[in-house]
Amino acid sequence: MKASWEKLEKNEGVLNIEVDESQVADALDKAFKKVAKKANVPGFRKGKVPRQIFEARFGVESLYQDALDIILPVAYSDAVMEAKIEPIDRPEIDIEQFEKGQPLKFTAKVQVKPEVNLGDYKGLEIPEKDFSVSDEALEEELKKNQERHAELIVVEEGTAEKGDTVIIDFDGFVENEPFDGGKAEKYSLELGSGSFIPGFEDQVEGMSKDDEKDVEVTFPEQYQAENLAGKPAVFKVKLHEIKRKKLPALDDEFAKDVSEFETLDEYKEDIKKGLQEAKEKEEDQYRENTVVEKATEVSNVEIPQVMIDTETNHMIQDFENRLKMQGMTLEMYYQFSNQDQATLKEQMKNDAEKRVNQTLVLEAISANENVEVTEEDLNEELEKLAGMYQKTSEELRNIFTANGNLETLKQDVANRKAIQLLLEHSVNVSAVEEAEEVKEAVEE
Repeated sequence: MKASWEKLEKNEGVLNIEVDESQVADALDKAFKKVAKKANVPGFRKGKVPRQIFEARFGVESLYQDALDIILPVAYSDAVMEAKIEPIDRPEIDIEQFEKGQPLKFTAKVQVKPEVNLGDYKGLEIPEKDFSVSDEALEEELKKNQERHAELIVVEEGTAEKGDTVIIDFDGFVENEPFDGGKAEKYSLELGSGSFIPGFEDQVEGMSKDDEKDVEVTFPEQYQAENLAGKPAVFKVKLHEIKRKKLPALDDEFAKDVSEFETLDEYKEDIKKGLQEAKEKEEDQYRENTVVEKATEVSNVEIPQVMIDTETNHMIQDFENRLKMQGMTLEMYYQFSNQDQATLKEQMKNDAEKRVNQTLVLEAISANENVEVTEEDLNEELEKLAGMYQKTSEELRNIFTANGNLETLKQDVANRKAIQLLLEHSVNVSAVEEAEEVKEAVEE
């Protein structure tokens, strides 16, 4: 096989490919064996007709399409490897010559990954941010834990307040007619949770045990049920019971009940440690995001629309998988959010373009710096993934290899190494210094 790459404008080019006649003959042989199994020729059982008789009756041309289906994918793949290009979309194939006893000649018009013009990605500035754990954050976390261990006490006298849990019956009507999903008995509702139509919970506040009341609300304009969107409704509500949280005292006994510690001070110190670890991860993520964004800003690349579309589709697939884990489908989401696929794609388009841009820049940096992914690096990555997917690292390696994604995994590791390189060569600046630099840039 012979192949040559001719670059056209931007990120397009043409592969000129020639496959020798012996490979063409082999493909025609395979095509004949496939077609002969179904050929009806008087005097012969299916699959037993001689090649000469078959070609005399149907013509050798009847084998061409099957032969092309056999030979084109292999020839194209080999030509891509020989030309050392990275296609990003299906090729446009044009057959120039194909007949028995002759070489196959065809062209493949291809879009490849665009070239990245890297800027000065070393010495990128990272504005300093405070990631320490404040006393307020510690007290807020302690209060959340206190809330989680609160006891619900039945209120025999008095009225319902925000934060109370009420047990109610309700029956909803729109234009004096009941509607689906508008009725329930002994429903448990936490006032202030915002789980009901705006205004509903506010009007239940102030009710006492055994009170009955008409609650008047208006459905939101963007409500998931289109037949109710924007319409006024009346809910007949009866309150059966009020339950109020009784918070435990924040003392040593509380610490003993909810943790392994003997004193409240020890428990608070453990909470602070957990918050600090979370802050450290948040700081790491902030620093990584900042250097990647800045490296992208100083670089230049023209992204083909097909790459943005592909990434958008991947993002929608990921979103659909997360919905499935919550027991939902994409169709259900469209109904609840009053959206469709086109709207969701439009929402994700900018993020998809940003992801593609950053990935291309990181790949260019890793190539420019000759970043090497060792077998040890790859094994370490497979071990991490093995824990996530509950498979052995060897099983995952086989899966990635079979799907042709092992090189993609290696590139992901290389990209993370590129991020570490950016961080190693970055410079921390104070917020004051950054503000002055921005001011100078604007004045210039």
